[in-house]
Amino acid sequence: MSGFAGWVRARWQDFVRAIRLAPVRLGLLGTVLLVVGSLSPAYLPQASPYWPVMRALGLDTAWARVMATVLVIGAVGLLIIAWYRLRPAVYHDVKPWAILCWWAIPLIAAPPIFSHDAYSYAAQGWLIENGLNPYEVSPSVLPGTFADQVAWLWRYTPAPYGPLALTLAHWLDQLAGFNPYYSAVAQRIPALIGVALIVHYLPRIARQIGIDPHQTAWFSAINPLLVIDLIGGAHNDALMMGMVALAISWAYKGWHWPAVVALGVGMAVKQPAVLAAFPVAVIGSSWASWRWRDLVRFLPRALTTLGGVLAVFAGISWATGLGFGWLNAVSVPGMIVTLAPFSLIGWVCQQVFLALGMTTAAASVIPLLQSISLGIAAVLMVWLAIRFGRTEPLRFLAWAYLAFAVFGPALHTWYLLWGALFLPLAKVSERVLRTAAAVTSVLLVYGAGNLAWRNSEIAIALAGVAAGGAWIILRRRAQAVASA
Repeated sequence: MSGFAGWVRARWQDFVRAIRLAPVRLGLLGTVLLVVGSLSPAYLPQASPYWPVMRALGLDTAWARVMATVLVIGAVGLLIIAWYRLRPAVYHDVKPWAILCWWAIPLIAAPPIFSHDAYSYAAQGWLIENGLNPYEVSPSVLPGTFADQVAWLWRYTPAPYGPLALTLAHWLDQLAGFNPYYSAVAQRIPALIGVALIVHYLPRIARQIGIDPHQTAWFSAINPLLVIDLIGGAHNDALMMGMVALAISWAYKGWHWPAVVALGVGMAVKQPAVLAAFPVAVIGSSWASWRWRDLVRFLPRALTTLGGVLAVFAGISWATGLGFGWLNAVSVPGMIVTLAPFSLIGWVCQQVFLALGMTTAAASVIPLLQSISLGIAAVLMVWLAIRFGRTEPLRFLAWAYLAFAVFGPALHTWYLLWGALFLPLAKVSERVLRTAAAVTSVLLVYGAGNLAWRNSEIAIALAGVAAGGAWIILRRRAQAVASA
């Protein structure tokens, strides 16, 4: 018992030591302001229980929405500045988990931030409770608050997520007593578990492969994009990536089959986890070269690894009773215009064709470009596998995930975390890491304004000005940190 008490005392000291640092307090202020700013009509769905309160307080006005947008952008700026200032201290002077805990506290009970996906998860769990398969029907078939909270497009589409993610959503709805709002907030629980796995295992993987865990602890474990999108947004990507991190760490320990099982579980949460099957097969394989003889020796291990991951995924699909209906929804994420380059190009082309009266071409151009984009992603991933897969499996994983995110049918800011979390483990240059940090900053400011399109033009203009100012300031800070 004394050993456990000593462990608890040490963790408490780490926790207290973290809040004594000014940048940690600055980031905490940022997440507090983020929650306050998000408790507004600018960011809440129409069915939110906060709307009556907003109206009673007279906050359902254009200027209230503007102020909420400005407050959220300012909060994001504080969090980014705190992140940069902590770079010299994290891991060496203060533990990353302690920093993350302080920053996450205000977000734990807050409504989903920067995304309404958690409301979709809750609505899909509600479908299961009523004996319906979310792969076959959309939330709209059960009118009510669960459906009303879901973003208008996803209200009428089936679920694209893994069967375990849907089953967890159902269990969390049960935990919340089927209260629509609390069911959505409860979706943050698996996200927190996933983030805990990420923060625990990524620095340990750095030590396992013989590199300084400091960069990983700073860039990956306390990245503001992770804080806001994975914790604040409650995305199931967090649990998927947590299981991938667990699998990679176990693979380096020589626990090959437990790693395979972990990947299968991750895939049952969200399907892109399967991409990590290749590095898990490579790690510990003693794959010597691309010569035919060595390749033939490695091939059985690769096939059994992939087969094991798919078998676990299939077993969970069978156990949940949901089956493989997600195959019918693979095109759902690409139904809206996102940051994906070919999505933007397709939208522009579509508008041109519509203006010219070419409706047939307008209807087909986006699916065509999405197919081309996926082909580019496939070619890039094959090239990365050949170039880095055998000798640097984590470099392959980082860049392959980024290639799939960028050239997939849809690109959201949290998709970039799939690969970005592994960038420090890919032994990239300092210049690449600085660029990634700058991109992170810009994406966060974009996310702050993305849900504010329902606001007035003034709010959008302010968001644009803030984004430009944040880019200039943060580039200067990045250069100052690099030269320090």
